[in-house]
Amino acid sequence: MGKTLDNVYKHQSLVYKYFLYVVSVALIVFFFPKGGKFKYEFQKGKPWQYENLYAPMDFSIQKTQEEIQEEQSSIRSNKTDYYTYNASLVSEMESEVQQELNSVFQSENFSSSQRQSLRTASEEIIDEVYVHGVFQNLPQSASTVVVKSNQAQPISPSDYLSLEQAKKKVAELFAEVNVDGGNRLQSIIKNSLKANLFYDEVLTESALNDELSKISYTRGEVDQGQLIIAKGEIVENEDFKILSSLKDEYESELWMGSNYYFILLGYIILVALVLIMLFLFLKRYRNEIFQNNNKITFIFFNILLMVIATTLMVKHYENYIYMVPLCILPLILKNFFDARLGLFVHVLTVLILGFVVPNSFEYIFLQIIAGIVTILTASELYKRANLFISVGQITLIYIVGYFAFHAIHEGNLENIEWILFGVFILNGLLTLFAQPLIYMFEKIFGLVSDVSLLELSDTNSKLLKELSDKAPGTFHHSLQVANLAEAAANEIRANAMLVRVGALYHDIGKMERPTYFTENQITSVNPHDDLPPKESAKIIIDHVINGIEIARKNNLPDRVIDFIRTHHGTTLVYYFYKKQQELDQDVDMEDFKYPGPIPFSKETAILMMSDAVEAASKSLKNPTYAIIDEFVEKIVKGQMQANQYLNANITLKEIEMVKKVLKLKLTNIYHLRVEYPE
Repeated sequence: MGKTLDNVYKHQSLVYKYFLYVVSVALIVFFFPKGGKFKYEFQKGKPWQYENLYAPMDFSIQKTQEEIQEEQSSIRSNKTDYYTYNASLVSEMESEVQQELNSVFQSENFSSSQRQSLRTASEEIIDEVYVHGVFQNLPQSASTVVVKSNQAQPISPSDYLSLEQAKKKVAELFAEVNVDGGNRLQSIIKNSLKANLFYDEVLTESALNDELSKISYTRGEVDQGQLIIAKGEIVENEDFKILSSLKDEYESELWMGSNYYFILLGYIILVALVLIMLFLFLKRYRNEIFQNNNKITFIFFNILLMVIATTLMVKHYENYIYMVPLCILPLILKNFFDARLGLFVHVLTVLILGFVVPNSFEYIFLQIIAGIVTILTASELYKRANLFISVGQITLIYIVGYFAFHAIHEGNLENIEWILFGVFILNGLLTLFAQPLIYMFEKIFGLVSDVSLLELSDTNSKLLKELSDKAPGTFHHSLQVANLAEAAANEIRANAMLVRVGALYHDIGKMERPTYFTENQITSVNPHDDLPPKESAKIIIDHVINGIEIARKNNLPDRVIDFIRTHHGTTLVYYFYKKQQELDQDVDMEDFKYPGPIPFSKETAILMMSDAVEAASKSLKNPTYAIIDEFVEKIVKGQMQANQYLNANITLKEIEMVKKVLKLKLTNIYHLRVEYPE
């Protein structure tokens, strides 16, 4: 049991990778839409590539979303408005008119027959005006129904009466009636008129929903065994609708019973294969990243983020899947790693999504082309304009690609979904969030981007200003080394920005005791003259340890601290070692060696060469081109013989190129001309 635990502990890095792999596969498959995959690929306007297709089952032909929306729109535009007839308001009005008449009868001398005639006339006119009712607001719909005594009665627009129209009708009716006191009665009725038809929103919406619910989502049936399409036949509009209906029926029925487990197994195998390809690529071509679990986690996190976002969009808003800014993935990975890895991961992610998105060929084509454009155009993201230019080109590729596919499928420019152009533009705007995402990922995963390196390279930063104040000679030396190292890195296509930042900070440990380093000694007094060689060597060596401590206190990234740790490797403090030998032949060499480690990348190797050459060049008197050439060769050869570059992935050819740049730069510094042979 104990031996097993020991093995697990020894291989914990590998165990973590297995765990990450299994969790990633499980999460991706979990978020996949629950449905089978139709085994035929087809596109409108393209020939049917397979054998004659006969209906494998009875199924209904589904209406397209556009057809359903058109029917719904037609029902809404022709909906019936319902109004409630309020009979109590009519009764109240009649009572008011009768009370007014009684007041008139008491104050004026009317015979009983006149009184009866006026009462009869008022009742008849009120009944005539309110036969359909008086509207509070006139209906705008062509179809109107009045609910009166729990009975729905449709009325035509010619019968509509507003309050003003009702008053006019009263006047017209009185013109046909000849009774004494008619003018007085007309005035009373007009003043008492009230609207009694009110819009019933609840009943109207209920009736509308009832009509909408009756819409059929199918239009016709296809019987089992019926020929759907023959081999080589062009998939026309009607064929496309039938095939799409069969596909929907097939996928919905397939994800049932025992089929569920086979489909799940198929998804797991395919996703597992894709992610295995990623591991193999990293193991073979990016072993440094493969060994770093933090970086592996970062890559898988970004893949999962894009896959989950897209699958959720497919489930809920299928028509807007291009709104997911998939090109953020290669943009971020190129920023933190390199273009080749960024494109490889992007392609694998698109292949995973190809299982679940509609029109998978179109989607894969557009996303891969957009990813390639991202890789080719996105460079130096710390320059703000570059990101906007790259995003503009990505958006243009989406728009042009969609336009081309539409032209192929439809054969014309009709029925273009203009809203998709808005989706592509929104995709581009969302891609701009790569910048804040890069900042977040730096903080979460401890990675360093070019944007952060640019900020660190600012010589007005707090730490570099402190170095300039406390150790001005060291600061000047660091600037010179940064220039040499940056030029060398550009020559061999290493990360020039990283090398420059590493060079600027590599000697910050000298701030602790600046006068013990010759470049900071203003007077001829050397504090080492009063110290034993062993103690002097310790002070010199300690600037590496002190530098690491200062860097950590100031939250410098680990990639920058690596330059502080490795810029002397495990070399010897030769001057004080020799002085100690003069005093005592029995000297432990380890006491005079830097703690290391030795450089483990091209960038750290370049800094070691540049630092040693620049520091030693101060001792050159009357340098010539030949002297500089021999001087650089001697220093680099000494470092190679001390096995300082064994772990750095730098070739002999690249070392020769670095030496050539260093010689040229020193020649320029000392204003020398190249000596031509006679």
